[in-house]
Amino acid sequence: MTPEEIAKLPYRPCVGIVLTQGGKVFAAQRIDSDYDAWQMPQGGIDEGETPRIAALRELREETGVGPSLVTVLGETKGWIPYDLRHDLVPNLWRGRFRGQEQKWFVMRFNGTDDDIKIDTEIPEFSEWQWMTPKEITARIVPFKKQTYTRVFAELGDLI
Repeated sequence: MTPEEIAKLPYRPCVGIVLTQGGKVFAAQRIDSDYDAWQMPQGGIDEGETPRIAALRELREETGVGPSLVTVLGETKGWIPYDLRHDLVPNLWRGRFRGQEQKWFVMRFNGTDDDIKIDTEIPEFSEWQWMTPKEITARIVPFKKQTYTRVFAELGDLI
């Protein structure tokens, strides 16, 4: 795909979750990456879902943490887009999207580490840990760095 073709593609509607406990944030290493690719839980919004419902579903699917173990503290005012690297566009989501446009939610985790189960039905992560926002931003893939910086700038007071 040419850069011009990619620029005409829409963004995929998506949610992201800042799961926080004790001033730190849940981050996990992607299972499909051989290099440092840590991220917070995120995923697409299904037909008919509100962003909040999608965020709670994605959190359960990726971490095993259900709604009864979290308190939603806030969300971004608007949507935060990011573009994929051009070489990734044809290979992800069948080349239909140039990147993702995300609504982010901060959720306080009210459980224990034993409640977090990344060995889900369709695992996305190989390991996880609690990190500071600065640590996560340093370890995120470069094309998401600006997004994470914006999320923490807007929602950091809730962490």
